Amino acid sequence: MELKVVKIEKPEDINIIIGMSHFIKTVEDVEEALICTVPTIKFGLAFCEASGPRLLRFAGNDDALLEVAKKNAMAIGAGHSFVLCIKDAYPINVLRTLRDVMEIVNFFCATANPLEVIVAETELGRGIVGVVDGESPLGIESEKDIADRKELLRKFGYKIA
Repeated sequence: MELKVVKIEKPEDINIIIGMSHFIKTVEDVEEALICTVPTIKFGLAFCEASGPRLLRFAGNDDALLEVAKKNAMAIGAGHSFVLCIKDAYPINVLRTLRDVMEIVNFFCATANPLEVIVAETELGRGIVGVVDGESPLGIESEKDIADRKELLRKFGYKIA
């Protein structure tokens, strides 16, 4: 077995969700779930088929996001993994719905941070071991940091006064 680190390449202004699924139907079901949850969402989805023709399956409504998803999914190259790039929505808006997609079995991350995926490669193929999501903490939040966090959540509309 060989471990590899795959650096995810993406624009700063998009969020990315990486997960595992188990069936080719994932592509259409995720597409429907996203549009039904946030009709104005922009997204690109790439799914690594693990058997049969083993193609990179994809769907989306934004060409740039589709290219980012396809490029990163191919770089990861792990069977049954998917890369979902979203814009004009946040993971918090779609994760609950995505959890209900029957084919999805796991999420590794949902982030806008710099991201690396740790991949194990064997004779059979590749699998995702985990992710490195952003950077390590520099300290513990102060009272001012707590107030700033609460203010930011209210500014985004996720909490009420």
